Amino acid sequence: MAAPRRPTDAELAILRVLWSQGPSTVREVAEETGREGAYTTVLKLLQIMTGKGLVRRDESARTHVYRAARSERATQRQLVRDLADRAFGGSASRLVMQALAVKKASPDELAEIRKWLAEQEQERA
Repeated sequence: MAAPRRPTDAELAILRVLWSQGPSTVREVAEETGREGAYTTVLKLLQIMTGKGLVRRDESARTHVYRAARSERATQRQLVRDLADRAFGGSASRLVMQALAVKKASPDELAEIRKWLAEQEQERA
């Protein structure tokens, strides 16, 4: 099965709701994204997202319930892999260095990165 197509910014906002709130109706997604007055827009986005394989729709009840088709982590990995390939020639180090140059990491984040790197070194040894 092919990976779902890359989500747009608006689709990512909806996915964030579904990842944090779990399966949700159109109305719940609209409220959570602050688009209560744009019910039909949110519905249309969810329909498009269903076609793209980003969400799944449960039609068993009168009110359809949507859920993310893939986990947040899997989607993030797909997006990072795509970015690394397109913008950095597949180089993970160039991607990471640019990310850290653009947005400075906190001391806690740097400690977490160092811990992860140490674990990677141990796995390769």
